[in-house]
Amino acid sequence: MGNSRTTFLRQCQTGWLVVMCLLSSPHSFAEKLTGEPGTVIATPPDMTYFALQGDTLSGISKRFTDKALNWPTLSKRNHIADNRSIPIGTPILIPLDLLPEEDSEARVQTLAGNPTYKPLNGTEIPLAIGTIVKEGAQIFTGKNGFITLAFPDNSRVSIPSNSQITLSKLRKTKYTASPRTEISLLEGKVESHVSSLMSNKGRFEVRSPLAVAGVRGTHFRVGVSDTGTANEVLEGGVAVNNPSLKKSDSLVLPAGKGNIISATEVGKAIDLLPPPQLPAEYLLQVRPTIQFLVEKSASAAGYHVQIASDQQALDVLTEKTFKENRFKFDGLADGHYFVRVAAIDQHGLEGIPLTQSFVLKARPEPPFTVQPKNKIRSEKTDFVWTEAINALSYHLQVATDNSFNQIILDQSDIKDVQFSSDALKTGQYFWRIATVVTQKDGKLDQGPFSDVQTFAKLPPQASAAFADSEGKEISFNWVAEPGQLFLIQIARDPEFKQMYLSRETREAELKIPRPGAGQYYIRVRATDPDGYVGAFTSAQKITIKARWLDNSGDAIRSSAGTVGTGF
Repeated sequence: MGNSRTTFLRQCQTGWLVVMCLLSSPHSFAEKLTGEPGTVIATPPDMTYFALQGDTLSGISKRFTDKALNWPTLSKRNHIADNRSIPIGTPILIPLDLLPEEDSEARVQTLAGNPTYKPLNGTEIPLAIGTIVKEGAQIFTGKNGFITLAFPDNSRVSIPSNSQITLSKLRKTKYTASPRTEISLLEGKVESHVSSLMSNKGRFEVRSPLAVAGVRGTHFRVGVSDTGTANEVLEGGVAVNNPSLKKSDSLVLPAGKGNIISATEVGKAIDLLPPPQLPAEYLLQVRPTIQFLVEKSASAAGYHVQIASDQQALDVLTEKTFKENRFKFDGLADGHYFVRVAAIDQHGLEGIPLTQSFVLKARPEPPFTVQPKNKIRSEKTDFVWTEAINALSYHLQVATDNSFNQIILDQSDIKDVQFSSDALKTGQYFWRIATVVTQKDGKLDQGPFSDVQTFAKLPPQASAAFADSEGKEISFNWVAEPGQLFLIQIARDPEFKQMYLSRETREAELKIPRPGAGQYYIRVRATDPDGYVGAFTSAQKITIKARWLDNSGDAIRSSAGTVGTGF
């Protein structure tokens, strides 16, 4: 193996094998250590103590392991034959497993919903950020609840909604603070980010009614259900078994693998489903109801989706399980977030998660669009929308494409809830409107645009043409399209308050008995076959002249034409 510790370690593999190598490393390593007499340093799998004058193995054993009778173990570990006085400064290896344990604790780092906990021999009380929990405490997340516990060695345990755990063991070794953690999962799921335990020979286990998962530093999930215990490893390795089975061999699950442990067997390792794929269009959310659509996987029976404030998903704000590949969430303020999506396979195992940052910018919300929609027939184009709360102004855009690459009208600082333009020619258009407000610091803040509306600008309805034939009837006609229904109105005033005639017709012509002499106003409105009701044409003024009539009611004529009365 070589004579130096460096050469020796280079020949060892990383992970658990390092521990095995250290356990069998030459005693000469300890002999080369130097330190201040009376001090200790961590040298996994041991702690090294530098002897004071007059120290003996039994005295050292009593001082650091609380049992003088452990001195034969120290004798064997350090190749010291008997319990004699040890030269000052001699490095003495003390196995970490012999160190006494003392109480440790965990702190609530993040919290959502209304989770509670019950201290050992206590009553159930609400949890809060910063709450310190100790060994024996039971934690209940409840519906829509979520917490993350932080441990002294920087390990993290996230407990999602509808879960219940007990901190069965929460201790650390004296002098080296090597963690001794055991979590009993009674209901739901836990996700653990365990700091490397190689440097302190710590232990971290998650126990369920059917299984035990032990790690040396990794990222893994354990869940319980009616069918058994699900184990899913995202980083590192996890040893799992069912201690209730007579012949239950431990199975080491590497990263990317999972299994199900039932009452009768330790299931084989299964590949976890890969991360779902999320299109880039969902990275900016512009509506209060955020939604995501991942690419559908034939192997996915469902999806577990979390919205968090951090990339590690330690601070989960909300989470849901969906059967389909479209997800919706409400109730988030504008800001930067992370969405975490894991596909669930037919066995109930969650796959490798996708974690993606996104931005929610949905406020100030845009107003609702009123008109135009579908199509218009008028000289001017009138844009109308609802009034938005606290709006300072509005921003209107009109384009010839729905991506708004060809903007032909960009009008900001509109103070009213309507805007008219006579600049649009016949054609197809797209329009949208946004709200602008004033922030507390006095800066302007424009919200997202409304949903895009499209409309076709068609030629306006032509006015009715009138030619006085000077007969007993008068007639009007106008340009029409197939299938249109018309409303023609004749009034004595331009405001059409003194109505003379209002008639619907499917013909583009109107014949009526000649009205009495005077001035009249006429207008036409068309309704298209699809139900679109156009605007009235502008009012046209006509004059009906008075005439002399004969006994038959016909106009008296002369060589110059109809003989009038002078009107």
